[in-house]
Amino acid sequence: MTAIAGAQESGPSGSGPGETVGGTVRVDAGETYQGNLDAAAGSVVVAGTVEGDVSATAGSVIVTDSGRVTGSVDAAAGSVVIEGAVEGALTVGSASLELREGSRVGSLEAGAVDVRLDGAVDGDATVGADTLVVGPTATVGGSLTYDAEEFTLSDDASVAGSVTRDESLSVAGPDVFGSGGGPALPSIPSWVGVIYGALVNLLLGAVLLLAAPRFARDVVATGTSRALRSGGIGLLALVGTPIALLLLLLTVVGIPLSIAGVVVFAVLLWVASVYGALAVGTWVLSLADSENRWAALVVGVAVVALADFVPFVGGLVSFLVLLVGLGAFVSVLRERTAGGDERGGDAGATASGPEATA
Repeated sequence: MTAIAGAQESGPSGSGPGETVGGTVRVDAGETYQGNLDAAAGSVVVAGTVEGDVSATAGSVIVTDSGRVTGSVDAAAGSVVIEGAVEGALTVGSASLELREGSRVGSLEAGAVDVRLDGAVDGDATVGADTLVVGPTATVGGSLTYDAEEFTLSDDASVAGSVTRDESLSVAGPDVFGSGGGPALPSIPSWVGVIYGALVNLLLGAVLLLAAPRFARDVVATGTSRALRSGGIGLLALVGTPIALLLLLLTVVGIPLSIAGVVVFAVLLWVASVYGALAVGTWVLSLADSENRWAALVVGVAVVALADFVPFVGGLVSFLVLLVGLGAFVSVLRERTAGGDERGGDAGATASGPEATA
């Protein structure tokens, strides 16, 4: 039998859902709920016994130290805390998961931001998280497979099987309300993001070349001929601008300007990275004694995109390209605003002949 318990104040009693309506679904200590419990509420608390499965969507799901679920628990929640016993599988999708000392679950499959294991898992444990901590009182009767940016395994913890990090780990979602869990959503390969980013950068580069060709030419010339100096200026701008915006924010009066400045600076960083890629492409073509701004744009963006496939190197290359592009942009902009460029705007043509001589 399956009962739908919809946000009840005092928990279901005996068989079937309780009749009170509120923000909490409870199975109180000493109470036995017979059948599968499907709950949607602000919080779900199992302090008694559930003779069946529990499927919960809630802000928080708690199985207290006196709680016992004879079947499985599938929970989609903000936080999940297990202090008692779940004799079947525990499947969780949440922001945080805690298996506290003294708790016991049959097996574990979890996808969460923060996971801490201090209890017992009779079978295998599969965890995908940003942070995974396996405490000194934790025991895993099978293998532990995980993918976490930060992983801590106590020396006193007991894992009977292997401990394996699997970066391709895919954790199935909890079976909430008969959804069946199903396979996890397919992950997007990293190369798709790289190609998409390259295409967007090509589009922005084309806009920059068409809208302000002479400014782009000067930025590229500065970036290629004075790369080290441009990189230094770019680093100062990258560090100094956020500090200036923060100081402006602290004046209270300057809060609107500070917020607008953050948006403008973010766009400027994107533009600067494209100018940097254009400078890289120009330099590469110069090695073959070739010069073409459109070819330089394609080559530069391609070089940066290909570098992204190399761990660590890709990030370093992108950062250096950003610094050079930002520094060159700032240098040319400063020269122009200071009257350094008296040759007219981007739309103007270079004067020649008698008028130029005059």
